[in-house]
Amino acid sequence: MKLQLGLLSTVLFLSSCASQSTPDRDIVSENFDFSAEQLKYAFTEIDSAKAHLSEKDIEKQVFAPRNIQPDGSLRLVASRDWCSGFFPGELWYMYERTGDDYWKEKAIEFTAPVEREKTNGGTHDMGFKVYCSFGNGYRLTGDSTYRDILLESAKTLTTRYKDKVGCIRSWDHNKDKWQCPVIIDNMMNLELLFWAAKESGDSTFRNIAENHALTTMKNHFRDDNSSYHVVDYDTITGEVLHKHTHQGYAHESAWSRGQAWGLYGYTMCYRETGREEFLDQAKKIADYIFSSPTLPEDKIPYWDYNAPNIPNEPRDASAAAVTACGLYELSMYDKENAAVHKANADKIIESLTDHYRAEPNGDRGFLLLHSVGSGNHDSEVDVPIIYADYYFLEALLKKDKLEKEGTAIL
Repeated sequence: MKLQLGLLSTVLFLSSCASQSTPDRDIVSENFDFSAEQLKYAFTEIDSAKAHLSEKDIEKQVFAPRNIQPDGSLRLVASRDWCSGFFPGELWYMYERTGDDYWKEKAIEFTAPVEREKTNGGTHDMGFKVYCSFGNGYRLTGDSTYRDILLESAKTLTTRYKDKVGCIRSWDHNKDKWQCPVIIDNMMNLELLFWAAKESGDSTFRNIAENHALTTMKNHFRDDNSSYHVVDYDTITGEVLHKHTHQGYAHESAWSRGQAWGLYGYTMCYRETGREEFLDQAKKIADYIFSSPTLPEDKIPYWDYNAPNIPNEPRDASAAAVTACGLYELSMYDKENAAVHKANADKIIESLTDHYRAEPNGDRGFLLLHSVGSGNHDSEVDVPIIYADYYFLEALLKKDKLEKEGTAIL
């Protein structure tokens, strides 16, 4: 499974010259055609995995793919897992692209189990789980039941907001280590709150989302505009206690997916608020990423920009896919650098397509190989991970819409 991309970066770059996009190459259709066949194969892999579930897994109601395990088996997760919304979200994207009711029916089937998360106040990942699934479903169908589920989910998420801190608490675990940990990933859950504010007319949702973004912007970023992964706050005073990088190489290193979450998150926050400081922050993060001396020629980052054994470190396709999503939208707002942002996003899509795609009717039905969950914990290292696939399809939709309609907003 592992591929030493660092040693091969020059070879990959040279070989990619022969497969660069040409004027008549429809890379979006090419990838959706591939995804249609691959996801149909994924259904057979899911059914096969379900046939071998333990009683414990059956009781937990596991249903959605997350990754490929070290032993080569498909890992399925229950709705409580933060990744549970990505696979149904992929199916909604397939329906959006094709208009085929086959994908709509499959999306409905895999979205339904996530509903029980709408009252789960023990997680900050409501956006990842519910907005990626029910949010896309509501956007594409207008189903009022989905709307109600989304609004209840948003209300549940607001219960984790800490006034003294000005942020939504991320994790409840490791209470011996952190009082009120807030992770950069949490920027991605704010879109649900912005949506809820517009849909309900209740400004509380918007105020919480803005405050969280402002507090994170103040405390998560270093002078070079890279971000920490975790900032821990005193729950009484709101003061910063610690700054850590839990899933990256070291506390002062730049975890690549964390930079991607920030880029996407602040671009989205600018769209929803029009606040120039959010646009400036997104531009600064993009500048950090693409001026990094360790970013390879193919624009697919190593799992951490400061990983110690570069170029002999695993890449993270998931970070690249999230970055491409952010860049397509950022190109709409940062007019001065629009062409650069789009060119960088296009390069990422080309690289993922030509060198990181899974084997057709193989790799348990995943779309992309070579992602990293937490390299610092030797967890999900150099394997397919479901959120890479989700954001890959989203980036393709954004690219297509931007080129045809001038907007990357889905």
